[in-house]
Amino acid sequence: MDDDIDVDFGDDGLVPAIAQDAESGDVLMLAYVSPDALERTRETGRAHYYSRSREELWEKGKTSGHTQQVTEVRVDCDADTLLYLVEQEGGACHTGHRSCFYRTVDGEHVGEQVFDPDAVYE
Repeated sequence: MDDDIDVDFGDDGLVPAIAQDAESGDVLMLAYVSPDALERTRETGRAHYYSRSREELWEKGKTSGHTQQVTEVRVDCDADTLLYLVEQEGGACHTGHRSCFYRTVDGEHVGEQVFDPDAVYE
């Protein structure tokens, strides 16, 4: 049996977490995770993150219904970044797009909008 990895949460107590679609491999979003968020994710199987702007733990999709069921949590070689492999319900981005990475640096729109954010976040 493997031992749990000690995740290095650094001085600010947070690590970046990449959410990737477990089936397609699409990168959906990046957010930050605290020790509590990681614990809640592992307990519930639903993605939890830490909002730096609101300074609080949040469950992805709690408000919008666009949830992430976590199938696996991986850690990188330095143990300071997480990868959430997820089954995404609806869109991952608050703008209504399936992925937060829906445009190029040249401003070209390359992603799919899957819901109207005004209707969800009234």
